[in-house]
Amino acid sequence: MSKINVGIADTTFARVDMGAMAIDEIENVTSRMRLIRYTVPGMKDLPVACKILFDQHNCEMCIALGMPGAAEIDKICAHEASQGIIMCQLMTGKHIIECFVHEDEAETPEELIKVCDNRAREHAQNVIKLLFDKEWLEKNAGKGLRQGYPDAGPIKS
Repeated sequence: MSKINVGIADTTFARVDMGAMAIDEIENVTSRMRLIRYTVPGMKDLPVACKILFDQHNCEMCIALGMPGAAEIDKICAHEASQGIIMCQLMTGKHIIECFVHEDEAETPEELIKVCDNRAREHAQNVIKLLFDKEWLEKNAGKGLRQGYPDAGPIKS
């Protein structure tokens, strides 16, 4: 059986190596993927990194990992990167799982690393589910599942 190419796009701007976390998670769960990592300087470079992974490396899906800083300009750049990622998805008709962790999401470096690890791994699991287990996603629609923090759970009437 041939492996499915999956792109891992990450940045040098991030202060945590979430790309390695996502790769570790996927490699520990399945051998059905060939992972191709493409590291770029910053978040706004992620959309073209994913486009290159689709066009030049025949990837079926990508995960884009980034870590915006705490400043307002970083939040604006993250929004612009998200817009580019959405455009790339629409241009290619392929999923890009966006995995951003903002530097101000946690109080301490240890907590931030924990959020990064959890979010990168859970989004890597989402890549696996989108490719191989879409039924799991359907069964869990509306369950308030979160990446990086505990699940919120569904709203009950």
